[in-house]
Amino acid sequence: MRTDFLIISLLSLALTVGAAEKKPKENSSKNVANTANAAEPGFKPMFNGKDLAGWTGDPRLWSVHDGVVVGETSAKNPIDGNTFLIWTNGSPSDFELRCSFRITPHNDQSFANSGIQYRSKVLDPAKWVVGGYQADMEAGPNYTGILYEERMTRGIMAARGEKVEWTEQCTKRITGSLGTSAELQAVMKKGEWNEYRIVIKGNHLQHFINGKQTVDVIDNCASKRAERGVIALQLHKGAPMQVEFKNMRLKELSGDDVASAEDLKQMQGVWHVAAVESSGQQAHEDQISDLVLTINENHFEVANLGVPTAGTFKLDATKSPKQIEIQATAGPEAGHVMPGIYECSEDKLRVCYSRREDRRPKAFSSEDNANFVMLTYTRKKS
Repeated sequence: MRTDFLIISLLSLALTVGAAEKKPKENSSKNVANTANAAEPGFKPMFNGKDLAGWTGDPRLWSVHDGVVVGETSAKNPIDGNTFLIWTNGSPSDFELRCSFRITPHNDQSFANSGIQYRSKVLDPAKWVVGGYQADMEAGPNYTGILYEERMTRGIMAARGEKVEWTEQCTKRITGSLGTSAELQAVMKKGEWNEYRIVIKGNHLQHFINGKQTVDVIDNCASKRAERGVIALQLHKGAPMQVEFKNMRLKELSGDDVASAEDLKQMQGVWHVAAVESSGQQAHEDQISDLVLTINENHFEVANLGVPTAGTFKLDATKSPKQIEIQATAGPEAGHVMPGIYECSEDKLRVCYSRREDRRPKAFSSEDNANFVMLTYTRKKS
């Protein structure tokens, strides 16, 4: 196989495994506050950017300013119990929620606490009281990113940095670590806008702040876990404070989406190129030994090719074989879409794709067509 064709193939292949997530340019809050990013297919805005249509809460406490949702208590307008702004457009089960938040104390104690409720219950509609899972946030150094169970029985279900299983007997078992609380606190910008991402699939609950995962929870406690429920924003009782939310958007996940999302999660990380095959011919080991692919979300990049090579990809785990669409954004194939198939496990990833947009491989082989390329990756050991 010619070396130049090998490189082109490898460049294209990179399109199957990811690069660092690209962040959209930040415009004024008024322009971006409630607009789902075009690069986030399936996400829908939760606010209209003008008023609180689609939400219900105490009008003395909640308002919209320049596209930003603001909750505020004051010495003249205090509350004696936690209250919530409740989304009225659904009670989602499996979903991904993304938003920006900023929390500010207006008191000498530097106190400010809020949170995002999900799969929750409205316990007192007249006072906008909600209970259930909460993605916590505060002005202090301990609780932002944790999983708290508001007004139920389990309290802090996962402290920051914990991987946790709640067993069938409803006991907490710590199964791993995502980093220390202090390490995760270091990625948070005090008094500034921070990004919250909440991913909920079945009994698997995950929180992320500024791209760093803060908790990972498997809730096997059938008698206490929630399968679906409302989303709401909290104002905590106590000293005067303010919390702001913008660019809130939601993507509800079907069972099909969940399967693809699980495969995407398994693909994350750094991979070595172990084998490349085109037209039934294998590349020599010395031609590919230094090639490394990195996947972050659905972006990928290839290192050590000598040419910037990157792109994005989309998975469909419902097909047999499972399908992948590779979109090159840098390299010789930039602007092209390459259909393929894939299979993955914890330590191995295999992709067979076509360099023609109108033909997809049906099996993991390159022998039938010169435009088919098959790649095998093994996970890089740390």
